[in-house]
Amino acid sequence: MAMVSGRGVRFKGKYLFSLSAPKIICFIFLFAMVCFTALPLVYVTVTAFKPIDELYLFPPTFFTRRPSFNNFKSLLSSLSGSEVPFLRYVFNSLFVTVISVTISVFISTLGAYGLVKQRPRGGNVIFAFILAALMFPGSVTQIPSYLVVKELGLLNSYGALIITKVAVAFNFFLMKQFMEQIPDAYLEAARIDAAGEFYIYAKIIMPMMKPACATLIVFSFISSWNDYLGPLIYTSKATLKTLPLAVQMISGGTGAAAITTAGSVAASTFVMTLPVIIVYLIMQSKVLSTMAYSGIK
Repeated sequence: MAMVSGRGVRFKGKYLFSLSAPKIICFIFLFAMVCFTALPLVYVTVTAFKPIDELYLFPPTFFTRRPSFNNFKSLLSSLSGSEVPFLRYVFNSLFVTVISVTISVFISTLGAYGLVKQRPRGGNVIFAFILAALMFPGSVTQIPSYLVVKELGLLNSYGALIITKVAVAFNFFLMKQFMEQIPDAYLEAARIDAAGEFYIYAKIIMPMMKPACATLIVFSFISSWNDYLGPLIYTSKATLKTLPLAVQMISGGTGAAAITTAGSVAASTFVMTLPVIIVYLIMQSKVLSTMAYSGIK
């Protein structure tokens, strides 16, 4: 049986970990910071289940007294006057995000493998251009990206929402930094056994790149899922709009309309936040190890 003493926690005569005043203070501080950081997420969750009368209480309450699913019911009917139902926006966001994340992981890992392990001529110059691309914010490249999408004839299509997210300089940089940690001896042994390059990439490189891929999935998912400007600029059809635009449409009411849609706004905010939290919780065990290997702070 575990026993707690002044020196720490002891189990079967052995101390599992020691307790000291600095450690206790550190634990208390970290626990307080975790609780403080989680407050916005808790508030979004609680607000989504508040009935309308509690949303407008003054002074406002943090927790709900009577949890209700009415906000989610009103969310499904909030765009009833529109030609596109709310679930269509959810489908568009899921479709674009899943496809863009999948292609981005494939392109970034394959490109990093070719640059790091194949060592082509001019590889340093190529990597220098990629690093230079990291210096420009997205607002600077928005107009050139629009012109490229227009010339490709992809406006008002899912392709316009996907192609702009698959080749990202940061994603390639992340994969390249992690790829450099993989020993070349594995690849040389596979080549001696007459393994092809794509076989080496699929069967040797990719299993070792799982932590980096998990981190890339988290970053790409958040970027694509929360993207507001892309669907706004590249599409004019309502059937191609994504969830961030739907949330903006729902929250755009004023006066009496704002009161009736307050519950829908709370529910839609929860729907926007929940997938990001789920993806991060699934992938979080891989994120920190990737940062340590890649040298990113």
